[in-house]
Formats: sequence, C-alpha cells, structure tokens
Amino acid sequence: MRRLSIRNLHVSLVAGTIAAIMAMQTAPVVAQQVTMDAVTIERSMILTQPGVFGVVTMFKLKPEWDKVPSYERMGSAAEVANLIEKHKDAVLVDFYLTRGLKTNSDFFVRIHAYDLAKAQTFMREFRSTTIGKNAVVSDTLVGVTKPLNYITKEKSPNLNASINAASYIGDAPRFAIVIPVKKSAAWWTLSFEQRLKEMEAHTVPTLAYLTNIKRKLYHSTGLDDVDFITYFETNDLLAFNKLLTSLATIPENNYHVRWGNPTTLGSILSPEDVIKALTE
Repeated sequence: MRRLSIRNLHVSLVAGTIAAIMAMQTAPVVAQQVTMDAVTIERSMILTQPGVFGVVTMFKLKPEWDKVPSYERMGSAAEVANLIEKHKDAVLVDFYLTRGLKTNSDFFVRIHAYDLAKAQTFMREFRSTTIGKNAVVSDTLVGVTKPLNYITKEKSPNLNASINAASYIGDAPRFAIVIPVKKSAAWWTLSFEQRLKEMEAHTVPTLAYLTNIKRKLYHSTGLDDVDFITYFETNDLLAFNKLLTSLATIPENNYHVRWGNPTTLGSILSPEDVIKALTE
C-alpha cells in the first residue's frame, strides 16, 4: 500500500508538472486572443495603422428588391444600422452609392478590421438582412495595410518630406474611387533598387494633387487576384482625371496587367442615406 501511494504521488507530481508547462505554453496565446478581442475600433486610428484588413464588396440589387414592400425596404436602413452597432467594436463599416454612376453595382461596402474573420462575420450577417438578401455580389477585393515600402524617410528622403508636408484641405470629400491593380511578373523580378526608381517616378506627378485627393493603399498579393487596391476620395473629379492621366504616362504603367476593370466610382454617404436612395 505504501509503495502504491508513493507511485500515485509520483504520477500526480508528473501530471501537475505537465499541466503547468502546458499552461505556460498556452498562456501567451490566450492573452494575445484576449488582447485582440479587447481592441476598440477608433476611426482615426484604424484608418492610419498598418496591419489592418480592408474588404471592399460591390453589390448589385436583384429585380426582386423593387417588389419588396416600401416599408420593408425603408426598414432595412434601421436593420443595417443595428447590425453596424452590434459589430462596432469589431469592424469599421462605410457605405457608398454607385447607382446612377455604374452599371455593374448599385452600392459598395468598405470594411476595416484588425481580424479578417470579424469582417467576414459582419459580411455574412449583412447578407442575411433584407437588402443583403436582395443583392448579389459583383466583386470583392481583400487587402491589408502596410508601412511605406519605397518612399520612406530612409530610402527616398526628399519625396518623403514632400509627401508629409502636404495634406488634404477643403470640405469633406463627396466621391470615392476604387481601382484594383495587378502587376506583371516582370515587375516583381526587378531588383528593389529598380522598383524604388520606378516608384519615385510614380510619386512625383502625384505631389500636386495631395491637397485635393486622398489616397489609401491596400496590399493584396496572396489574398486576392490583384496585388493592390487603390482607394481615393475627392471633391474634384477633374483633378482626379488629370492625376490618373499623368500616372498612365509614366514607365511604371508598362508593368500593369490590370488597372481597374472594374473602376468603381461612388458617392460617400451614410448607410441610411444609401439605402434611402436605393428605395426611392
């Protein structure tokens, strides 16, 4: 009996040690998950930080949408507002109206999240709303924000200083433009120094437009069929046209195998105003 007790004690000690080791190994993972879950979405921060996932989804309403009773269509605005409120600590959601400007979509949604799974959850639940069930996805783009890779203070100090010296001025932009970009294999096989030179040539003509056009870049290689999602906001569409024309003339354009296709232009509105416009 005494031998059995000692053996049991030994087994208990070994089991306790193993449990302690496992707890030590799993504790950082749990802490990391708790930290991620505890993040509160702040618009000014999530729109400027690297490592943030962006999902842009374009929707085309089904013909059945017009057959939904008007009160149900209008009620969809509150339904979507409640959904956004439910997920406000997980995702940042923006709506844009494209009806009247594009033929392949009526509106699009841009979602930012620190955890891509949470953006997916929101979109899955959105598809169960009244307007979500009456719309089909015409395109979806997925990317992530990253720190500057080329025009940095260390690699291109003069251009970096020029970019930082300029900022958007004027009223809040009314229009948003989304342009997906895919580079050729020839681009990726260039040396970093060669790509830096091309990107410096790309940046120079953009400097004149930094005060009236906002730009945001998402990296999509490996996450989507494109390499970049370029997102712009402006009040001056003529200036935007001139900017894109100037970018089309530089040598870097030779490395594009997709530029747009589609290019999506929409009005920046609240979700309620987008749904109201689609109900009229």
